[in-house]
Amino acid sequence: MTNQNNVPYISCLDLFKIYKAQDLEVVALRGLDLEVMAGEMVAIVGASGSGKSTFLNILAGYDKPSAGEIRVGERNLLHITAKEAEDYRLRNVGFVWQQTARNLVPYLTALENVELPMILAGRKAKYRIERSKELLEAVGLSHRLNHKPNQLSGGEQQRVAIAIALSNEPELLLADEPTGELDSETANEILDIFKSLRDTYQTTIIIVTHDEAVATRVDRVVIVRDGRASAEIVSLPDFRRPGVESNNK
Repeated sequence: MTNQNNVPYISCLDLFKIYKAQDLEVVALRGLDLEVMAGEMVAIVGASGSGKSTFLNILAGYDKPSAGEIRVGERNLLHITAKEAEDYRLRNVGFVWQQTARNLVPYLTALENVELPMILAGRKAKYRIERSKELLEAVGLSHRLNHKPNQLSGGEQQRVAIAIALSNEPELLLADEPTGELDSETANEILDIFKSLRDTYQTTIIIVTHDEAVATRVDRVVIVRDGRASAEIVSLPDFRRPGVESNNK
């Protein structure tokens, strides 16, 4: 997806999230500013407790910020209702959890798992089957359509999880430590799949991780520290955000 007007697809301004427990207040986000253009693949990197997972949950509509501004496309997530958040997660956002088992229904095949979100969205059977086969082929599992999760390796389960996340053609794909339970070789394969799918479907992808090695596999790395974006790393010298003309000739 391109953005001809160079308007950020994700825009966060002075974002705060405060959790209250009895007489204690925990500030998870303290003035986070971030812009992401449509079609970018961005890694949010930070240590445990830095606020990166809180930010991801807010982007997914699972949590609400305490103050500030956050928009995803035309949606204002600060004022979204519970019903609107549910519809947003079903139709506009795909989510990949770190724990592979959390992404999959154990008694369903890979094909049936990918179909499930489309059933919830009211898609017709013919479309569901065609879309599921297309996505499983895109993640390299066309030969595993009828296998259940316990018949798949950890890497294969995560590939199915990515296909599930893309089943309803979301504009935004969010991944929470998607390589955290995988060995380095398999992790690199998963990151390559994310990039290939971004290129194919023009999906905006946000990956939260503590692994700074992911920097070479994404367009941009945003380092979060103490609830703020403290630094950015651009992977390629000729990188430019989608919709922005490069000055490099």
